[in-house]
Amino acid sequence: MTLDEKLAQLVGFWVDHGGEVVAPLAGEMPTSRALDESTVHGIGHLTRVYGTRPVDPVERARWLWDRQRVLRTQTRLGIPALVHEEILTGLAAWKAATFPTPLAWGAAFDPGLVQEVGAAIGGSMRELGIHQGLAPVLDVIRDPRWGRVDECIGEDPYLVGMIGTAYVRGVQSAGVDATVKHFLGYSGSQSGRNHAPVHAGPREVADVFLVPFEMAIRDGGAASVMNSYSEIDGIPVAASPEVLGDLLHDRLGFDGVVVSDYFSVRFLELMHAVAEDAGAAAAIALEAGIDVELPTGDTYLEPLAERIRSGATDIAFVDRAVLRVLAQKERLGLLDDDFSTPPESVELDSPRHRELARRLAEESIVLLRNDGVLPLARDSVRRVAVIGPNADRPEALMGCYSFVNHVLAHHPGVEAGFDIPSVLDALRAALPGTQVVHSVGCDVEGDDRSGFAAAAEEARDADVAIIVLGDQAGLFGRGTVGEGNDVESLDLPGVQRELVEAVVATGTPVVAVFLTGRPYAIEWAVSGDAAPGAAFQSFFPGEEGGAALAALIVGDAVPSGRLPVSLPRSAGAQPYSYLHPVLGGPTEVTSVDARPVLPFGHGLSYTTFTHSGLAAEEIAPTSGEIRASVVVRNTGSRAATDVVQLYGRDPVASVTRPVAQLLAFERVELEPGQEAVVRFTVPTARLAFSDARLQRIVEPGSIELWVGPNCEERETESSVVLVGDVHRVTPLDPRISTVEVVRG
Repeated sequence: MTLDEKLAQLVGFWVDHGGEVVAPLAGEMPTSRALDESTVHGIGHLTRVYGTRPVDPVERARWLWDRQRVLRTQTRLGIPALVHEEILTGLAAWKAATFPTPLAWGAAFDPGLVQEVGAAIGGSMRELGIHQGLAPVLDVIRDPRWGRVDECIGEDPYLVGMIGTAYVRGVQSAGVDATVKHFLGYSGSQSGRNHAPVHAGPREVADVFLVPFEMAIRDGGAASVMNSYSEIDGIPVAASPEVLGDLLHDRLGFDGVVVSDYFSVRFLELMHAVAEDAGAAAAIALEAGIDVELPTGDTYLEPLAERIRSGATDIAFVDRAVLRVLAQKERLGLLDDDFSTPPESVELDSPRHRELARRLAEESIVLLRNDGVLPLARDSVRRVAVIGPNADRPEALMGCYSFVNHVLAHHPGVEAGFDIPSVLDALRAALPGTQVVHSVGCDVEGDDRSGFAAAAEEARDADVAIIVLGDQAGLFGRGTVGEGNDVESLDLPGVQRELVEAVVATGTPVVAVFLTGRPYAIEWAVSGDAAPGAAFQSFFPGEEGGAALAALIVGDAVPSGRLPVSLPRSAGAQPYSYLHPVLGGPTEVTSVDARPVLPFGHGLSYTTFTHSGLAAEEIAPTSGEIRASVVVRNTGSRAATDVVQLYGRDPVASVTRPVAQLLAFERVELEPGQEAVVRFTVPTARLAFSDARLQRIVEPGSIELWVGPNCEERETESSVVLVGDVHRVTPLDPRISTVEVVRG
């Protein structure tokens, strides 16, 4: 291969990219050359062929197959391009199904279902000739002020790892590659600001941020990794061979391709100021371990070629990256495909897609509070007032990286291309014999209160008022949450709280529904005499989210979601994690109470469950596993699903340890009066931590165990003593707990 041919394999070409801002500083980057000119030597990636503009999928597929044939037959080497797209909430293409956001995946606590969703998305990719999806996000939530919280799964590394690994397995089962991101530490940014410096120490990096990536790579076989924009303690990740080389390849054993987050190579010059020009930025990133520059070849083409030819950069680094890229293309079958038969039809929103979207939405919605107003009895409500800025807005059901909010925001008037009933639509369908009236009340943002009086009047005349509130997802200022939409306050946007207070003051029973991309400080909505009678938290539940919410409200389904992130008390209490040591919680030496309003794992049902008889083996080797069992019983009158949560604590260790740590979980469906024995097998590596020398170890000593409805409540307790020498964790140690359910 010539140098030009090698470098061509290490860059992307952004098809149809215009002036829309869909990536950081995209409008300030140089305009790419024409496609024919850019692919004369071949090309590594075609960037967002389907996901940049609303294009008909079948017509676009014909174009893509033709373009691939040109690369096969009219370039010297005949190497096709790898095609990548965003797949965070489904395939980000026009007319494709939109699933709940990853934060909703975390709330469902259901890796099996997430794996099914991943497989469906991977199947759609395969049909359209897409080879790589840029998801899942494995960043552990540390601060809800960060705009990208809706892209994340939760605040617990194990939950993130379990759900993220399941998604990777599902996507890759279709013969395409998933890309885990953002490696590493991105969500730990200062004050929750996007791209801000990360001040995490090496122990937090290893014991919190790294864990989900370790699981997804070692247990899920993730084929691609995307770097973080962050700098950690002054070193940009994109410039760090210690992170992208020693840690990723050597310690985790990753042997796939590292792709840059969009423009992150050039950012070494423009934002981090560790490179004097584009060529230096390219050399630094390539040597650190970034194999492919996305979305375009701003630095890896001419600027890098000049350095190679001058001898300033060793071509061995180019060869290393090219070999990884060619190995990926060979494994995916690109080198054997003649691209002769593009699809004649595709079904990107099939009944199967919708069934999965509905199941995941229903499982993910968390009932925060219920004074008995729910579920609604159809035969006892003659009039329902549906109020609020998100009641009749389908786009409020979708996250930042949905095609509607990410791309169609730039194309007003273009329909979504798939059915997405609003909450109002769904309630009217679910209550055919009931008069359902609607009033907006206020917008998501702004201070216009002129609609309050009409909303209160509708509520006053109704048997129940359902008020739908929350966010509008978008990018870089086009919304209240999403990439670049970080906040200083965790108050609900605009005057929405005042709208709720006006409706509650009418005396009509009120159900609040929060459609958000982050947890807000809504203590006023879940406790006290002025709170609504019931409250749901839904993290952008996708195309079937309206129907799922309606089913839960009228009792056709029973809530089973659990909070994957603590419900915060205030912005001033951030960053907060339930995984805090003793001094990270309330103490007598500070007047600040950082405890959340509702803890990680909280979620109510229309029935009740008890957990009893937690029993564990008395001792376990430090290099072995902990075996424990608990009895769960449905003590109510409805068939329902409980999320059984096993927690542990190491009360005395050589470094400070969390006061609670999720060790295992399982969704258990039970009929009224039915009970089950849930048996846990927890690898002791789940309790591993980095010691004073930053070696990951398991220490001998007593471990407290408990099961309860959330991380804070110890409903039934036990303990186990780990015996033996200090165990140094190796790559062969298992990381995933297993669970067996025996129903009575």
